[in-house]
Amino acid sequence: MSSSAELSGRVAVVTGASSGIGEQIARTFAARGASVALLARRVGRLEAIVKDITASGGTAASYPVDLTDAAATTAVAGEIARELGDAGIVVSNAGIMLPTPLGDLNPPDWSRQVELNIGAVNNTLIAFTAQLVRSAAATGVADLVNTASFAGRSVFPTFSVYAASKAYVIHLGNNLRAELGPKNVRVTTIQPGIVGTELQSHIADENVRTRLAATRDTIEWLIPQDIADVVAYAVGLPARVNLPEITVLPTRQTV
Repeated sequence: MSSSAELSGRVAVVTGASSGIGEQIARTFAARGASVALLARRVGRLEAIVKDITASGGTAASYPVDLTDAAATTAVAGEIARELGDAGIVVSNAGIMLPTPLGDLNPPDWSRQVELNIGAVNNTLIAFTAQLVRSAAATGVADLVNTASFAGRSVFPTFSVYAASKAYVIHLGNNLRAELGPKNVRVTTIQPGIVGTELQSHIADENVRTRLAATRDTIEWLIPQDIADVVAYAVGLPARVNLPEITVLPTRQTV
């Protein structure tokens, strides 16, 4: 564990915390002193990560939930408030990336991405906004961090639904900041380029997976810890400082 305690006393909620970027954000927050609530659907993965964090001296708890279920997400938010206290940091990170080429229509892939990449973000926001506002009133600052993607502001052929869903997250964040900033709730939208996570493995089309993997020949992909470090930096800044949008790209990625 890091000896840093810059997030000590803060309750952090991380969705999509069972792997990849979400897992590393949760681990990094705990290493910096936060009490971390990990949300995702995979019970076994969450429990293993929590066990590892607590064995290293951190404070963490798992809350298995399907974030596309609004009522279940709100119920979990209530549990967290009762057990850990009001969330002062919420990282809405759950998401999926699937190709949606118009030449091979697969409606379920469209729906899954809208339900998770947009619906889960909305459900998380609805469930935790009141806690963030209360936390900011009590401590002077709170943070809402939404994970979008560089794809949300660029052209990503055959991944149009994914790109559009992330554009929603970017624009939502900018509007939320106008409402929540005056209440001392900072809103940050993190926009990663290509990161080595499970996202690529969710793609059923082997040709698409191969095409993406081939970019490693020319680009050194980011790793989840890169994003976790940036997010931890943003929420650890003085209360007067807000980084509304952060794009994080591999050095060699240009599009």
